[in-house]
Amino acid sequence: MPPTLSAPFPWADVWGQEAAVQTLRAAASDPAALSHAWLLTGSPGSGRSTLAYAFAAALIAEGPDDEATMRQVLAGTHPDVTALRTDKVIITIAEARALVERSYFAPSAGRYRVIVVEDADRMVERTSNVLLKALEEPPEQTVWILCAPSEADLLPTIRSRVRSLRLREPDVADVSRLISLRTGVDEAVAEQAARHAQRHIGMAQRLATDDAARRRRDETLRAVIGVRGVNDAVEVAGRIIQAATEDAKALTAERDASERAALLRTVGVAEGQAVPPALRAQVSALEDEQKKRATRSLRDGIDRVLTDLQSLFRDVVMLQFGRGDDLINRELHTELAALAAAWPVTRTLDVLDHLADTRESLERNVAPLLALESLLVTVTSGRKP
Repeated sequence: MPPTLSAPFPWADVWGQEAAVQTLRAAASDPAALSHAWLLTGSPGSGRSTLAYAFAAALIAEGPDDEATMRQVLAGTHPDVTALRTDKVIITIAEARALVERSYFAPSAGRYRVIVVEDADRMVERTSNVLLKALEEPPEQTVWILCAPSEADLLPTIRSRVRSLRLREPDVADVSRLISLRTGVDEAVAEQAARHAQRHIGMAQRLATDDAARRRRDETLRAVIGVRGVNDAVEVAGRIIQAATEDAKALTAERDASERAALLRTVGVAEGQAVPPALRAQVSALEDEQKKRATRSLRDGIDRVLTDLQSLFRDVVMLQFGRGDDLINRELHTELAALAAAWPVTRTLDVLDHLADTRESLERNVAPLLALESLLVTVTSGRKP
């Protein structure tokens, strides 16, 4: 049965996850089916966070008719929900400790206190260890909901203390229908966006509604296909980093300005007025947080480029094995077919291996420009530099 939007509130925005919704609805209504800690896993864009907050709403509400409470939870204003969604590269020990402390508070208004960690995979080992005891022996009315791409992204000690629920990956057709319903865009645009986003719902929605984002993606892939030497590799790598930087600034600039203005209003500093020395530490702390978020945003942008490049060379491999009926980038069929004919399969696989190595290098804080230059040299030469 194809996914629909007809599930009852608060599950209506959970797309294509009927089995997971059924399991969590049963857990929310029957204490015997409820575990004290859950791990929701699924590919990026599969709806992990949406499902987590729907579950939280159902847990806290007095029943399926308590819509006011559920709406408060989904709006992020209910006192019995503590959520951690990091805009930084990692979740800090201080943030984890604050969550643990909060988890021991009794619920103030709802049936349960719920702790949601959206990016549980961004905890290093020391931070994960902070959560262990709280996950193992939580108060009776506290429920933890962790979200991560896969179980492998968390320590075995964490995995052993949670009940895992794997979300299904939606089909391109499913995501395309959803994007059409949400945005009203043309079906062809929605299908292309869903395909290019590789079924990532959030990215598909952005591609469907942002002409500039679609254009940047197309220009990047065509530029990489056109790399013919080291000079080209250096130039294209620089353009990719510049585009990702500008994109990251566009995504964070408005929020940064809003946060700064809100802080100054809170401490009584009028717009345009100099910040008094006594308050500069607060403003500096905010700026430090915003810089960390900008770093995360830039890394995410580069990671999206690498995901697009993986789709490109995945298509080349598909063509080399005679499987041209399932291309992600079918608009580039002519160019991809030329590469498939010009290269041996081993060269394409080497490029894909180097793409995976580039991701690991970026996680180790290698300079993004150097990492991309090295990758594109492999693309043009067939050998790692």
